[in-house]
Amino acid sequence: MRYPIFRAIWGANLFSSIGSVMQAVAAAWLMTGLTRLHVLVALVQVSSVIPVLLLGVVAGAIADAHDRRLVMLWAQVFMLVVSAVLAAMGYAGVIRPWSLLLLTLLVGLGTALNGPAWQASVRMQVDHPHLPQAIALNAIAFNLARSLGPALGGLVIAVWSVNAAFALNAVSYLAMIVVLARWRPAEVERVREPIGSAIMTGLLFCARSGPIARVLARGALFGFGSIAFQALLPAIVRNALHGDQIAFGLVVGAFGLGSVSSALIVSRVRRSLGSEAVVGAGTVICAAGQIMLSSTEALPIAMLAALTAGFGWVAVLTSLNVAIQLRSPEAILGRCLSIYQSVAYGGMAVGAWAWGVLADRLGLVASCRLAALWLVLTLIMRLVAPMPAREEGRINPVETPA
Repeated sequence: MRYPIFRAIWGANLFSSIGSVMQAVAAAWLMTGLTRLHVLVALVQVSSVIPVLLLGVVAGAIADAHDRRLVMLWAQVFMLVVSAVLAAMGYAGVIRPWSLLLLTLLVGLGTALNGPAWQASVRMQVDHPHLPQAIALNAIAFNLARSLGPALGGLVIAVWSVNAAFALNAVSYLAMIVVLARWRPAEVERVREPIGSAIMTGLLFCARSGPIARVLARGALFGFGSIAFQALLPAIVRNALHGDQIAFGLVVGAFGLGSVSSALIVSRVRRSLGSEAVVGAGTVICAAGQIMLSSTEALPIAMLAALTAGFGWVAVLTSLNVAIQLRSPEAILGRCLSIYQSVAYGGMAVGAWAWGVLADRLGLVASCRLAALWLVLTLIMRLVAPMPAREEGRINPVETPA
């Protein structure tokens, strides 16, 4: 926090993330009122992450070839416009299930474009020795939003409407837009090459780097199983807990609180025990949260389950992100991060759809428990694709790939 630009972007991102979580909560809750199909409720999660799978690598190439500040700025403006359209359609009463999915998909496009540039820009905000702590602080901001956003979203929905949550999200992008418009980072010479060639360079580096390839595999498998909690949660709260939007906000808020708690300590634990221990423990904890959620009809137990799952969720994903950042050259950092995002979020997108389909066929309880079983089974990857050792594959930030 001693770096002024990091402080400014961190605060603006926190504000924007709170708005985004409020909108996600509102969209998921609105969908439960528009349809009784669990798969459509789960597709709200899919629509927000599938663009990262489909366009993430392209976004990474764009982040490496162009001014990352401008890429982030235009992505934020695009998401503001889409969110404003969503709010306007909501107030006009013309939102239907597929139009809701389309608009959340468009917001996901903005997220896909913004993500690699934002994550790669952290190196422009802090010195390299502070990079792991900066990543952890960004995770804290995101998960503070996951704590505050659902509670605020539930309150806004209860007092006003889901449309007010959509409108507030549109406003929340303004802080980041102002900060990015005023930021003047040092000029960095970037090598521009055809988009296909740029993407292939990133793919080949990740494929040839044993440590990164193993992290990608772990991210895909964890994303597939862990997303079941968030994808099925709206339906579980409404149908199993017979809760309202306030109850939904409280449970998602508990998930965020667990995430923040994890982010506050995960760096210290990882330095002491290593990445493998943290990823393994986080996976088990996340699975335990899913089992707890599937086994209760009481709101307090559901909140405890969410707290548990959120703790494990961030422990794993933060460790995977740090492992990628510390082993990626600056010249292709955006592409490496985008490939990681595409793989992890791709696993989440496919998982959200799969667990939603299973919920319609086998029931919410069975689907949630099968997802927990999947997470436990992924622990075998510590034998097949172990997390990189502390110094394995680490590079200097100015190195370029051979």
